[in-house]
Amino acid sequence: MRLNPIVKKDVRVQSRSMKICFGVFAYVLILALAFFLAMFVIEENNVYSSENIYSQLVWLYPILAVTQLIILGVIVPVRTASSISGEKERQTFDIMMTTGMTPFSVILGKVMTAIVQSMLFIAASLPIMALSFVVGGMSWGYLFWFFAIALLVSFFSASIGIFCSSLCKRSVSAVIMSYGFYILFFLVTAVPAILYGIYSVNLLYANGVASSRYSYGENAYLPLMLNPAVYLIEFFTEIMTGESLVNEIADLGVIANVRGPIRLVTTGHRWMIVSTVLFLAVSFLFLWIAARRIDPVRKRVKKRA
Repeated sequence: MRLNPIVKKDVRVQSRSMKICFGVFAYVLILALAFFLAMFVIEENNVYSSENIYSQLVWLYPILAVTQLIILGVIVPVRTASSISGEKERQTFDIMMTTGMTPFSVILGKVMTAIVQSMLFIAASLPIMALSFVVGGMSWGYLFWFFAIALLVSFFSASIGIFCSSLCKRSVSAVIMSYGFYILFFLVTAVPAILYGIYSVNLLYANGVASSRYSYGENAYLPLMLNPAVYLIEFFTEIMTGESLVNEIADLGVIANVRGPIRLVTTGHRWMIVSTVLFLAVSFLFLWIAARRIDPVRKRVKKRA
C-alpha cells in the first residue's frame, strides 16, 4: 500500500519538531488534571455515600473520554483549517498542485495527517485511560470503542477544517469559520426539536389534555442525528448503562405512537448506526467540496466558460 506523500512529508516534519512534544505534554497534562479532579469529586461523594468507592471509579472512563474528545474537537480544526490556506500564505500552494497528485488526494493527505496526530495524542493518554479499566473494572473492549469514536470525531473535525481552509485565503479566517460550523452543528440541528417541543407544550396547555394521536411532526427530532452532543451522550449512555437513552425517551410516549423515519431510527441501536453513517457522509461531502474548490483544472475551465 503506497502511503500518501503529503502524510509522509508532514509526519516526518512534525516528528522533527519540538512542537509535537510540547503538544503531547500539554494534552497529557490536561488529561491528568481531569483525572485528579474526577478522583477528588468521587472521593468527596463517597464520604456521603454507602457505596464502595470502586463502584464509582467506573465514571473515570466517560470523564477522561469526554475530556479527550473535547480537546480533539478543538485542536483538529485548527490543524486542518490552516492546511490549504497556510499553503497559500506561504505561496507553496501552486507548487503543490503541480505534482501528480489529484486534488482529492491532497485534501485526504492533509486530513490523514491531522488524524495521525490525533491518534498520537490518544496513544500518549493510554496510561491514564488504563486506570479507569484496571481500577474501575471496565471491559477493555470499551477502549477500542473509544478509539473508534475518537477516530470519527477527528475525521469529522478535520473535514470541517479542510473545507473552511479551501474557502478562505487566510488561516485565521478559516479557523473562525471552522468553529462557526461547529456552532451550526451543535445549535442549528437542535432548533427544529426545540421549536416542536415549544409547539407541543403550547398545544397541550391550549387543549388542556394531551392528544393521543401523534403526527409526523416528531420527525423534527431527526436533525439531532447530526448533533455531536446528542451522539456522544447516546454513546456513553449505552456504554455505562447498556441501554439507549433515545429509546427510553421514545418509549415515554414522545415518539411511541409515531410512524415514519423517527420511529424507525429509535428502535434498537439504529440511532447510533444511522448517526455514524450520516457523520461519515457529511465528512466526505466536505472533502469532495474542498477538492473541487482547489482543483486548478476546474478553475481554468470555469474561467474559459
